[in-house]
Amino acid sequence: MSSAANLERGLALLEILAGAPEGLSLGEISELAGLPKSATHRVLSSLTACGFATQVKSRNYRLTMKMAALGFRTLGDSGGLEHCQALLNKLAGEFEELVGMTVVDSDRLVWIAKAQGARGSLVVDAGMGRDVALHATATGKIWLSSLPTDDAVTAVLRDGFGTPQEHGPNVLQSVESLLRELHTTKQRGYGFVWEEAEPGVAAVAVGIPTAIGQEAPLLGTISVAGPIARVTRNRLLEFVPTLRKTSLKLLEAGTVLRLWRRDATLPPRTVLNNICFEQEENLN
Repeated sequence: MSSAANLERGLALLEILAGAPEGLSLGEISELAGLPKSATHRVLSSLTACGFATQVKSRNYRLTMKMAALGFRTLGDSGGLEHCQALLNKLAGEFEELVGMTVVDSDRLVWIAKAQGARGSLVVDAGMGRDVALHATATGKIWLSSLPTDDAVTAVLRDGFGTPQEHGPNVLQSVESLLRELHTTKQRGYGFVWEEAEPGVAAVAVGIPTAIGQEAPLLGTISVAGPIARVTRNRLLEFVPTLRKTSLKLLEAGTVLRLWRRDATLPPRTVLNNICFEQEENLN
């Protein structure tokens, strides 16, 4: 077998293990990868020898922290993560809820930073480094609404709608309902969910624009989420103007551009100000 094929198998197993923090057995990994157990074992042995995977006492295989370390090293080298975190910390302190940030990674959104502002035991959380459930989250909806319709539908169908048991009782269940929601999301300029990603949780999100215009791709998103026992729809919507201003601060400083693509150029300050004004008008 060629080196390229072996590499593809290794990367596929890394993705499988990334979705199973407690680890998986050889048989489970083999079945998920669609590979013979012998081939799966050879690839796992290589990953283990290189320090990317380990076999625990249960005989299951799981990832080591090496992948996470590489990911955070990349973000750190980009020069933007520290500035992102400082802005998120400020928002979390002001909102007293969970604030999260994603960046676009090809045809997905990935959580890269968060700040917890909630006090006490009633809190919500976000999984860093994991893909976003696009149709079930506020951050996914605002990004999907910026895409061509066919691309948005394809992105959701790639992973499927899931069921209310897997997400929340109000999760979207069809292409028709998805298209209606994305049309509404695009018109109002923010994503909103109420018990869609998971029971008892609501969230609102805005996009981080390229500042070329509202039809341009988004670089990422910023969101705030909280338990419905504490937050109301109106309370979440009060956060939207501040989220938008923060997203433009990130862009103006070049933070997200460095995380997203290194060859991007910043737009003029006047363009940023005009976009902020136009988006605030849509909220009213």
